[in-house]
Amino acid sequence: MATTPSRRSVMTLFTSPECPYSHRVRMVLAEKDIAHEVELVDLDNLPEEVVQLNPYREVPVLQDRELTLYDSQVIMDYLDERFPHPPLMPVDPVSRAMTRLLISRIQRDWYSLVADIESSDDKVANLARKAMRASLLENAEAFGEKPYYLSDEMSLVDCIIAPLLWRLPKWGVKLPSSAAPIAEYATRIFNTKAFRRSLTEAERELR
Repeated sequence: MATTPSRRSVMTLFTSPECPYSHRVRMVLAEKDIAHEVELVDLDNLPEEVVQLNPYREVPVLQDRELTLYDSQVIMDYLDERFPHPPLMPVDPVSRAMTRLLISRIQRDWYSLVADIESSDDKVANLARKAMRASLLENAEAFGEKPYYLSDEMSLVDCIIAPLLWRLPKWGVKLPSSAAPIAEYATRIFNTKAFRRSLTEAERELR
């Protein structure tokens, strides 16, 4: 007989040590300085508790007392709304819609390539690396327009982009000198307190 997952008194994030989707949720938690516990799990051997909490058997999974959430974007939106300071989304509806559209494009153009980049098929992986490199270079100027990505303040967009850029060396995606705005942006984000706090030990070893 299946058991019911126990409720936890402290907000708990079930996360993989190297999963970029888990990483971006951890970055939101760090940026907002939200009290929580992190449970590192093995994606190849998920604990029964996670299996029961998420029908898709994936991480991240957030358990906040009686509430259970999965899907990194849903979790990030929830955290930003429940803990409004500092805000990671614009206040006015038009700017919020434009930010959500930007997030959707990042998902489609960059994150959609991650699975292929990590593929064991060298041909598939190499094509995905080239596509990632080309797409980033097409947007290089946007990284240098403002202190954060098209914004004067940290936003959910940065929390999504930063984990991806951190993994480029691991994925074998090398950017040329013409990508200087991307490198400068990455350095600014990687040096923030929130980003440093968001890293697991395994992620620290990626660079």
